[in-house]
Amino acid sequence: MKKTLLISLLIILTACGGVKKTQEALNSGNYHSAMNRAIKNLTENKTKKGHQTYVLLLEDAFAKNAEREMEEISFLNRDGNPANLETIYNKYLQLKRIQERIRPLMPLPIYNENRNASFDFVNYDSKIVSTKNNLSEYLYNNANGLLSSAKQKADYRIAYEELKYLQEINPGYKETIAKMDEAYTQGLEYVRVEIGNDTQQIIPERLEEELLDFNAYGINNFWMEYHANPVANVKYDYALNLDFREINVSPEQVNEKQIIKEKLVKDGYKYVLDDNGNVAKDSLGNDIKVDKFKKVKCNFYQFTQFKAAQIGAKVSFTDLKSGQEINSYPLSSEFIFEHVYANYRGDKRALDTDLITLLNVRAVPFPTNEQMVYDAGEDLKLRLKSIIAQNRFVADNHFDD
Repeated sequence: MKKTLLISLLIILTACGGVKKTQEALNSGNYHSAMNRAIKNLTENKTKKGHQTYVLLLEDAFAKNAEREMEEISFLNRDGNPANLETIYNKYLQLKRIQERIRPLMPLPIYNENRNASFDFVNYDSKIVSTKNNLSEYLYNNANGLLSSAKQKADYRIAYEELKYLQEINPGYKETIAKMDEAYTQGLEYVRVEIGNDTQQIIPERLEEELLDFNAYGINNFWMEYHANPVANVKYDYALNLDFREINVSPEQVNEKQIIKEKLVKDGYKYVLDDNGNVAKDSLGNDIKVDKFKKVKCNFYQFTQFKAAQIGAKVSFTDLKSGQEINSYPLSSEFIFEHVYANYRGDKRALDTDLITLLNVRAVPFPTNEQMVYDAGEDLKLRLKSIIAQNRFVADNHFDD
Protein backbone atom coordinates (compact mmCIF):
# COMPACT_ATOMS: atom_id res chain seq x y z
CA MET A 1 0.00 0.00 0.00
CA LYS A 2 2.83 2.39 0.92
CA LYS A 3 4.64 1.52 -2.32
CA THR A 4 1.51 2.28 -4.38
CA LEU A 5 1.05 5.65 -2.65
CA LEU A 6 4.69 6.52 -3.23
CA ILE A 7 4.44 5.71 -6.94
CA SER A 8 1.24 7.75 -7.26
CA LEU A 9 2.89 10.69 -5.51
CA LEU A 10 5.91 10.52 -7.85
CA ILE A 11 3.63 10.48 -10.90
CA ILE A 12 1.74 13.54 -9.63
CA LEU A 13 4.95 15.42 -8.86
CA THR A 14 6.42 14.56 -12.27
CA ALA A 15 3.26 15.71 -14.02
CA CYS A 16 3.22 18.95 -12.03
CA GLY A 17 6.87 19.52 -12.87
CA GLY A 18 6.15 19.09 -16.58
CA VAL A 19 3.26 21.58 -16.46
CA LYS A 20 5.39 24.05 -14.51
CA LYS A 21 8.23 23.91 -17.04
CA THR A 22 5.75 24.33 -19.91
CA GLN A 23 4.20 27.34 -18.20
CA GLU A 24 7.65 28.83 -17.57
CA ALA A 25 8.55 28.42 -21.25
CA LEU A 26 5.30 30.15 -22.26
CA ASN A 27 5.82 33.02 -19.80
CA SER A 28 9.39 33.60 -21.00
CA GLY A 29 8.32 33.74 -24.65
CA ASN A 30 9.88 30.41 -25.54
CA TYR A 31 6.73 29.36 -27.36
CA HIS A 32 8.31 26.54 -29.34
CA SER A 33 9.53 24.82 -26.17
CA ALA A 34 6.09 25.23 -24.58
CA MET A 35 4.33 23.79 -27.64
CA ASN A 36 6.79 20.90 -27.91
CA ARG A 37 6.22 19.92 -24.27
CA ALA A 38 2.45 20.20 -24.58
CA ILE A 39 2.30 18.25 -27.87
CA LYS A 40 4.49 15.47 -26.45
CA ASN A 41 2.21 14.97 -23.43
CA LEU A 42 -1.02 15.23 -25.43
CA THR A 43 0.26 12.76 -28.01
CA GLU A 44 0.68 10.22 -25.22
CA ASN A 45 -2.88 10.76 -23.96
CA LYS A 46 -4.94 13.75 -25.08
CA THR A 47 -8.14 12.81 -23.15
CA LYS A 48 -6.48 12.40 -19.76
CA LYS A 49 -7.94 14.91 -17.29
CA GLY A 50 -4.49 15.53 -15.84
CA HIS A 51 -3.43 16.80 -19.28
CA GLN A 52 -6.10 19.50 -19.51
CA THR A 53 -3.56 22.16 -18.56
CA TYR A 54 -1.44 21.17 -21.54
CA VAL A 55 -4.39 21.80 -23.87
CA LEU A 56 -4.80 25.34 -22.53
CA LEU A 57 -1.07 26.00 -22.65
CA LEU A 58 -0.84 24.73 -26.24
CA GLU A 59 -3.76 26.90 -27.31
CA ASP A 60 -2.16 29.99 -25.74
CA ALA A 61 1.38 29.31 -26.98
CA PHE A 62 0.16 28.61 -30.54
CA ALA A 63 -1.72 31.91 -30.77
CA LYS A 64 1.11 33.97 -29.28
CA ASN A 65 3.74 32.31 -31.46
CA ALA A 66 1.75 32.85 -34.68
CA GLU A 67 1.16 36.51 -33.78
CA ARG A 68 4.83 37.15 -33.02
CA GLU A 69 6.09 35.35 -36.13
CA MET A 70 3.72 37.22 -38.44
CA GLU A 71 4.76 40.55 -36.90
CA GLU A 72 8.43 39.69 -37.52
CA ILE A 73 7.68 38.60 -41.09
CA SER A 74 5.83 41.88 -41.73
CA PHE A 75 8.78 43.85 -40.37
CA LEU A 76 11.30 41.97 -42.51
CA ASN A 77 9.13 42.44 -45.61
CA ARG A 78 8.90 46.17 -44.98
CA ASP A 79 12.67 46.34 -44.59
CA GLY A 80 12.95 45.19 -48.20
CA ASN A 81 16.37 43.60 -47.82
CA PRO A 82 16.49 40.42 -49.96
CA ALA A 83 18.95 38.94 -47.46
CA ASN A 84 15.93 38.57 -45.15
CA LEU A 85 14.17 36.20 -47.53
CA GLU A 86 15.78 33.09 -46.04
CA THR A 87 14.58 34.05 -42.56
CA ILE A 88 11.06 34.77 -43.85
CA TYR A 89 10.98 31.48 -45.77
CA ASN A 90 12.04 29.47 -42.71
CA LYS A 91 9.46 31.23 -40.52
CA TYR A 92 6.64 30.27 -42.90
CA LEU A 93 7.90 26.68 -42.98
CA GLN A 94 8.03 26.56 -39.19
CA LEU A 95 4.50 27.93 -38.85
CA LYS A 96 3.26 25.24 -41.24
CA ARG A 97 5.11 22.44 -39.43
CA ILE A 98 3.59 23.42 -36.08
CA GLN A 99 0.09 23.24 -37.55
CA GLU A 100 0.89 19.82 -39.07
CA ARG A 101 1.93 18.53 -35.64
CA ILE A 102 -1.20 19.82 -33.90
CA ARG A 103 -3.75 18.86 -36.56
CA PRO A 104 -3.65 15.06 -35.84
CA LEU A 105 -4.50 15.81 -32.18
CA MET A 106 -7.71 17.61 -33.05
CA PRO A 107 -10.22 17.90 -31.48
CA LEU A 108 -8.74 18.76 -28.10
CA PRO A 109 -11.59 19.06 -25.57
CA ILE A 110 -11.51 21.50 -22.65
CA TYR A 111 -13.87 19.87 -20.17
CA ASN A 112 -14.34 22.73 -17.69
CA GLU A 113 -15.30 25.16 -20.46
CA ASN A 114 -17.37 22.65 -22.42
CA ARG A 115 -15.55 23.43 -25.70
CA ASN A 116 -12.74 22.32 -27.93
CA ALA A 117 -9.44 24.18 -28.07
CA SER A 118 -9.33 26.73 -30.87
CA PHE A 119 -6.42 27.01 -33.29
CA ASP A 120 -6.48 29.51 -36.15
CA PHE A 121 -4.91 27.35 -38.84
CA VAL A 122 -3.69 29.27 -41.91
CA ASN A 123 -2.75 27.94 -45.33
CA TYR A 124 0.81 29.18 -45.79
CA ASP A 125 1.50 27.28 -49.03
CA SER A 126 1.24 30.24 -51.40
CA LYS A 127 3.45 32.36 -49.11
CA ILE A 128 6.00 29.56 -48.89
CA VAL A 129 6.10 29.09 -52.67
CA SER A 130 6.36 32.79 -53.50
CA THR A 131 9.03 33.39 -50.84
CA LYS A 132 10.97 30.34 -52.01
CA ASN A 133 10.92 31.62 -55.59
CA ASN A 134 12.14 35.06 -54.54
CA LEU A 135 14.79 33.50 -52.30
CA SER A 136 15.90 31.17 -55.10
CA GLU A 137 16.37 34.08 -57.49
CA TYR A 138 18.29 36.03 -54.86
CA LEU A 139 20.59 33.09 -54.01
CA TYR A 140 21.21 32.30 -57.68
CA ASN A 141 22.04 35.90 -58.60
CA ASN A 142 24.17 36.36 -55.50
CA ALA A 143 26.15 33.18 -56.23
CA ASN A 144 26.61 34.22 -59.85
CA GLY A 145 27.95 37.56 -58.69
CA LEU A 146 30.40 35.84 -56.37
CA LEU A 147 31.58 33.55 -59.16
CA SER A 148 32.13 36.50 -61.48
CA SER A 149 33.99 38.66 -58.97
CA ALA A 150 35.82 35.94 -57.04
CA LYS A 151 39.46 36.74 -56.30
CA GLN A 152 40.32 33.87 -54.00
CA LYS A 153 39.15 30.35 -53.27
CA ALA A 154 37.16 31.46 -50.22
CA ASP A 155 34.83 33.40 -52.55
CA TYR A 156 34.13 30.27 -54.62
CA ARG A 157 33.42 28.30 -51.45
CA ILE A 158 30.89 30.88 -50.27
CA ALA A 159 29.22 30.73 -53.69
CA TYR A 160 29.14 26.94 -53.45
CA GLU A 161 27.39 27.03 -50.06
CA GLU A 162 24.79 29.47 -51.44
CA LEU A 163 24.13 27.18 -54.42
CA LYS A 164 24.06 24.08 -52.23
CA TYR A 165 21.33 25.60 -50.08
CA LEU A 166 19.47 26.65 -53.23
CA GLN A 167 19.62 23.08 -54.53
CA GLU A 168 18.21 21.83 -51.21
CA ILE A 169 15.19 24.12 -51.17
CA ASN A 170 14.58 24.25 -54.93
CA PRO A 171 16.19 21.27 -56.69
CA GLY A 172 17.10 21.80 -60.33
CA TYR A 173 16.60 25.57 -60.29
CA LYS A 174 18.08 26.98 -63.52
CA GLU A 175 21.78 25.98 -63.83
CA THR A 176 22.37 25.48 -60.11
CA ILE A 177 24.14 22.12 -60.42
CA ALA A 178 26.48 23.33 -63.17
CA LYS A 179 27.28 26.44 -61.13
CA MET A 180 27.96 24.26 -58.06
CA ASP A 181 30.46 22.20 -60.07
CA GLU A 182 32.19 25.37 -61.21
CA ALA A 183 32.36 26.79 -57.69
CA TYR A 184 33.65 23.50 -56.29
CA THR A 185 36.36 23.11 -58.90
CA GLN A 186 37.56 26.67 -58.39
CA GLY A 187 37.38 26.43 -54.59
CA LEU A 188 39.45 23.25 -54.29
CA GLU A 189 42.93 23.31 -52.78
CA TYR A 190 45.36 20.98 -54.56
CA VAL A 191 48.23 19.43 -52.64
CA ARG A 192 51.16 17.72 -54.34
CA VAL A 193 52.51 14.85 -52.24
CA GLU A 194 56.09 13.64 -52.58
CA ILE A 195 58.33 11.18 -50.73
CA GLY A 196 62.05 11.82 -50.50
CA ASN A 197 64.74 9.37 -49.40
CA ASP A 198 68.00 10.75 -48.01
CA THR A 199 69.07 7.40 -46.54
CA GLN A 200 71.17 4.56 -47.85
CA GLN A 201 68.26 2.14 -47.45
CA ILE A 202 65.57 1.25 -49.97
CA ILE A 203 62.02 2.16 -48.91
CA PRO A 204 59.79 -0.89 -49.44
CA GLU A 205 57.56 -0.30 -52.44
CA ARG A 206 54.48 -1.45 -50.53
CA LEU A 207 55.19 1.04 -47.72
CA GLU A 208 55.61 3.90 -50.18
CA GLU A 209 52.32 3.02 -51.91
CA GLU A 210 50.45 2.91 -48.60
CA LEU A 211 51.96 6.18 -47.38
CA LEU A 212 50.74 7.86 -50.57
CA ASP A 213 47.27 6.29 -50.43
CA PHE A 214 45.37 9.16 -48.82
CA ASN A 215 42.03 7.48 -49.45
CA ALA A 216 42.99 4.81 -46.93
CA TYR A 217 43.65 7.45 -44.25
CA GLY A 218 39.94 8.25 -44.03
CA ILE A 219 40.64 11.99 -43.84
CA ASN A 220 37.43 13.79 -44.74
CA ASN A 221 38.35 17.14 -46.29
CA PHE A 222 35.78 18.27 -48.83
CA TRP A 223 37.89 21.16 -50.11
CA MET A 224 41.21 19.35 -50.36
CA GLU A 225 42.67 17.00 -52.97
CA TYR A 226 45.98 15.21 -52.41
CA HIS A 227 47.80 14.04 -55.54
CA ALA A 228 50.61 11.53 -55.17
CA ASN A 229 50.88 11.50 -58.96
CA PRO A 230 50.82 15.15 -60.09
CA VAL A 231 48.48 16.01 -62.94
CA ALA A 232 49.97 18.17 -65.70
CA ASN A 233 47.16 20.72 -66.03
CA VAL A 234 46.58 21.23 -62.28
CA LYS A 235 48.05 24.27 -60.58
CA TYR A 236 49.04 23.07 -57.13
CA ASP A 237 48.59 25.30 -54.09
CA TYR A 238 50.64 23.38 -51.57
CA ALA A 239 53.25 20.64 -51.34
CA LEU A 240 53.37 17.95 -48.71
CA ASN A 241 56.82 16.37 -48.49
CA LEU A 242 57.68 13.30 -46.47
CA ASP A 243 61.47 13.04 -46.35
CA PHE A 244 63.12 9.96 -44.89
CA ARG A 245 66.24 11.13 -43.00
CA GLU A 246 67.46 7.82 -41.59
CA ILE A 247 66.57 4.16 -41.72
CA ASN A 248 68.53 1.90 -39.38
CA VAL A 249 68.20 -1.85 -39.11
CA SER A 250 70.18 -3.63 -36.42
CA PRO A 251 72.09 -6.90 -37.02
CA GLU A 252 70.32 -10.14 -36.18
CA GLN A 253 71.13 -11.08 -32.61
CA VAL A 254 70.59 -14.21 -30.55
CA ASN A 255 71.25 -13.61 -26.86
CA GLU A 256 71.67 -16.58 -24.56
CA LYS A 257 70.96 -16.67 -20.84
CA GLN A 258 71.66 -19.67 -18.62
CA ILE A 259 69.60 -20.33 -15.50
CA ILE A 260 70.45 -23.08 -13.03
CA LYS A 261 67.42 -24.38 -11.16
CA GLU A 262 67.36 -26.80 -8.24
CA LYS A 263 64.34 -28.22 -6.49
CA LEU A 264 63.35 -30.94 -4.03
CA VAL A 265 60.95 -33.32 -5.78
CA LYS A 266 59.05 -36.32 -4.49
CA ASP A 267 60.86 -39.54 -5.37
CA GLY A 268 58.83 -42.44 -4.09
CA TYR A 269 58.33 -43.27 -0.39
CA LYS A 270 59.88 -45.15 2.51
CA TYR A 271 58.56 -47.02 5.57
CA VAL A 272 58.81 -45.57 9.04
CA LEU A 273 60.65 -47.84 11.46
CA ASP A 274 60.01 -48.09 15.17
CA ASP A 275 62.67 -48.18 17.87
CA ASN A 276 63.15 -51.89 17.26
CA GLY A 277 63.79 -51.48 13.57
CA ASN A 278 60.44 -52.85 12.53
CA VAL A 279 57.89 -51.14 10.22
CA ALA A 280 55.73 -48.87 12.36
CA LYS A 281 51.95 -49.31 12.28
CA ASP A 282 49.17 -46.77 12.54
CA SER A 283 46.10 -47.15 14.80
CA LEU A 284 44.42 -49.32 12.12
CA GLY A 285 47.40 -51.61 11.79
CA ASN A 286 48.55 -50.26 8.43
CA ASP A 287 52.21 -49.73 7.59
CA ILE A 288 53.24 -46.08 7.98
CA LYS A 289 54.86 -44.62 4.84
CA VAL A 290 56.33 -41.16 4.21
CA ASP A 291 57.35 -39.42 0.97
CA LYS A 292 60.96 -39.52 -0.11
CA PHE A 293 62.45 -36.32 -1.61
CA LYS A 294 65.31 -35.90 -4.00
CA LYS A 295 67.20 -32.77 -5.04
CA VAL A 296 67.19 -32.41 -8.81
CA LYS A 297 69.08 -29.92 -10.95
CA CYS A 298 68.49 -28.49 -14.42
CA ASN A 299 70.47 -26.13 -16.63
CA PHE A 300 67.94 -23.95 -18.48
CA TYR A 301 69.12 -22.11 -21.62
CA GLN A 302 66.96 -19.17 -22.77
CA PHE A 303 67.57 -17.70 -26.23
CA THR A 304 66.22 -14.33 -27.37
CA GLN A 305 66.16 -13.48 -31.05
CA PHE A 306 66.33 -9.69 -31.48
CA LYS A 307 66.26 -7.29 -34.39
CA ALA A 308 65.19 -3.62 -34.51
CA ALA A 309 64.40 -1.04 -37.16
CA GLN A 310 64.20 2.73 -36.65
CA ILE A 311 62.91 5.33 -39.09
CA GLY A 312 63.52 9.06 -38.81
CA ALA A 313 61.64 11.37 -41.14
CA LYS A 314 60.29 14.89 -41.55
CA VAL A 315 56.94 15.96 -42.94
CA SER A 316 56.72 19.52 -44.23
CA PHE A 317 54.03 21.70 -45.80
CA THR A 318 54.99 24.35 -48.34
CA ASP A 319 52.95 27.18 -49.85
CA LEU A 320 53.82 26.90 -53.52
CA LYS A 321 52.67 30.45 -54.28
CA SER A 322 55.16 32.04 -51.90
CA GLY A 323 57.65 29.19 -51.84
CA GLN A 324 57.72 29.33 -48.05
CA GLU A 325 57.61 26.33 -45.75
CA ILE A 326 54.50 26.70 -43.60
CA ASN A 327 55.05 23.96 -41.05
CA SER A 328 57.24 20.95 -40.48
CA TYR A 329 57.10 18.07 -38.03
CA PRO A 330 59.68 15.41 -37.13
CA LEU A 331 58.50 11.83 -37.42
CA SER A 332 60.07 8.79 -35.85
CA SER A 333 59.05 5.18 -35.62
CA GLU A 334 60.53 1.94 -34.37
CA PHE A 335 59.73 -1.72 -34.76
CA ILE A 336 61.29 -4.43 -32.61
CA PHE A 337 61.29 -8.12 -33.43
CA GLU A 338 61.82 -10.27 -30.36
CA HIS A 339 61.31 -14.02 -30.09
CA VAL A 340 62.13 -16.18 -27.05
CA TYR A 341 62.67 -19.94 -27.02
CA ALA A 342 64.61 -22.36 -24.81
CA ASN A 343 66.10 -25.80 -24.23
CA TYR A 344 67.60 -27.54 -21.21
CA ARG A 345 70.02 -30.13 -19.91
CA GLY A 346 69.32 -32.08 -16.75
CA ASP A 347 66.12 -32.92 -14.91
CA LYS A 348 63.35 -30.57 -16.12
CA ARG A 349 61.34 -31.30 -12.96
CA ALA A 350 63.47 -28.57 -11.40
CA LEU A 351 61.93 -25.97 -13.71
CA ASP A 352 58.99 -23.69 -12.94
CA THR A 353 55.87 -23.89 -15.11
CA ASP A 354 56.60 -20.64 -17.01
CA LEU A 355 60.03 -21.94 -18.01
CA ILE A 356 58.69 -25.33 -19.11
CA THR A 357 56.29 -23.52 -21.49
CA LEU A 358 59.25 -21.98 -23.34
CA LEU A 359 60.66 -25.45 -24.04
CA ASN A 360 57.85 -25.98 -26.56
CA VAL A 361 58.94 -22.92 -28.57
CA ARG A 362 61.46 -23.16 -31.38
CA ALA A 363 63.62 -20.62 -33.18
CA VAL A 364 62.00 -18.82 -36.12
CA PRO A 365 63.51 -17.14 -39.20
CA PHE A 366 64.40 -13.47 -38.73
CA PRO A 367 62.30 -11.02 -40.76
CA THR A 368 64.09 -9.44 -43.72
CA ASN A 369 65.34 -5.86 -43.54
CA GLU A 370 62.59 -4.86 -45.97
CA GLN A 371 59.90 -6.37 -43.74
CA MET A 372 61.39 -4.66 -40.68
CA VAL A 373 61.30 -1.26 -42.38
CA TYR A 374 57.73 -1.89 -43.56
CA ASP A 375 56.61 -2.83 -40.04
CA ALA A 376 58.25 0.30 -38.62
CA GLY A 377 56.38 2.28 -41.29
CA GLU A 378 53.02 1.07 -39.97
CA ASP A 379 53.36 3.38 -36.99
CA LEU A 380 54.72 6.11 -39.26
CA LYS A 381 51.48 6.00 -41.29
CA LEU A 382 49.40 6.55 -38.16
CA ARG A 383 51.56 9.51 -37.11
CA LEU A 384 51.37 11.05 -40.57
CA LYS A 385 47.58 10.65 -40.63
CA SER A 386 47.32 12.34 -37.24
CA ILE A 387 49.40 15.32 -38.40
CA ILE A 388 47.37 15.78 -41.58
CA ALA A 389 44.05 15.41 -39.72
CA GLN A 390 45.04 17.96 -37.07
CA ASN A 391 46.14 20.51 -39.64
CA ARG A 392 44.16 21.99 -42.47
CA PHE A 393 44.74 24.33 -45.36
CA VAL A 394 42.38 27.27 -45.66
CA ALA A 395 41.46 29.40 -48.60
CA ASP A 396 43.30 32.53 -47.51
CA ASN A 397 46.64 30.78 -48.09
CA HIS A 398 47.48 29.98 -44.48
CA PHE A 399 47.96 26.69 -42.71
CA ASP A 400 46.07 26.19 -39.47
CA ASP A 401 47.21 23.91 -36.66
